[in-house]
Amino acid sequence: MKRLALLTLLTLSLAACQKKDTATTDTTKTDTTTTDTTKTDTATTDPAKTDTPAADPTKADAAVTAPAAIPSGYSLVPELSKTPLRTFKAAPEMTLDDTKNYYAVIDTDKGQIVAELLNKDVPVTVNNFVYLARNHFYDGQRFHRVIDNFMAQTGDPNSADESKKATWGQGGPGYQFPDEIRSKLVFDQPGMLAMANSGPNTNGSQFFITFAPSTFLNGGYSLFGKVVGGDDVLPKLTRTAASGQGGETPIPDAVPDKLLSVRIVTKP
Repeated sequence: MKRLALLTLLTLSLAACQKKDTATTDTTKTDTTTTDTTKTDTATTDPAKTDTPAADPTKADAAVTAPAAIPSGYSLVPELSKTPLRTFKAAPEMTLDDTKNYYAVIDTDKGQIVAELLNKDVPVTVNNFVYLARNHFYDGQRFHRVIDNFMAQTGDPNSADESKKATWGQGGPGYQFPDEIRSKLVFDQPGMLAMANSGPNTNGSQFFITFAPSTFLNGGYSLFGKVVGGDDVLPKLTRTAASGQGGETPIPDAVPDKLLSVRIVTKP
């Protein structure tokens, strides 16, 4: 009964999201018609099943203000633009080299995260993420939705603008693309990256990183990566909401963390 109630709340929150976002097309539950991807996922989260500790504010590290160096052993994939591009007319054409292994170096104001991208399994989804990152699309955005023991969601271009705070979670890149779900890719551990969405085939730019195993998400979201470095950064991200049987509750005065940059690298 508890799970059913949570799923019902999730459906309602998604419907509310979709009514808000008619101006921009976003493909994340978070990501597409201006919806929220873990908003999709979030209400279904079960705090009792989490194993990720909340950050201790008394031991907080100093805020990071610039991206760190690319980790040793990785080669940077050249950028496609010098400044952030936030809107596109259509989904990108395939440009990945299927002989290479792609990774994302995600710098936040709480530290650096390195994620392996699963381009061999979900090439369309990874190609989209890589294209946006190489155009600096994610630079300066916020983790607008972070729920303890569940996930951190980002990827909304609106979140790069403080004046648009009322619309954070509703933005996207200007297009949507189909789901790319593989049965062998499951949310069985912390640190999984997946596209947020507002329903089937509504992926765009918003994505989330899980804090704990979240198998109830299996089959509903295009999982495209996993954290392989900097997992200690996840507990440091500022939680912006709490969830429970009553749904999602914003945390007063929580200041969402920033994405400083997302760079794409390869490794032999």
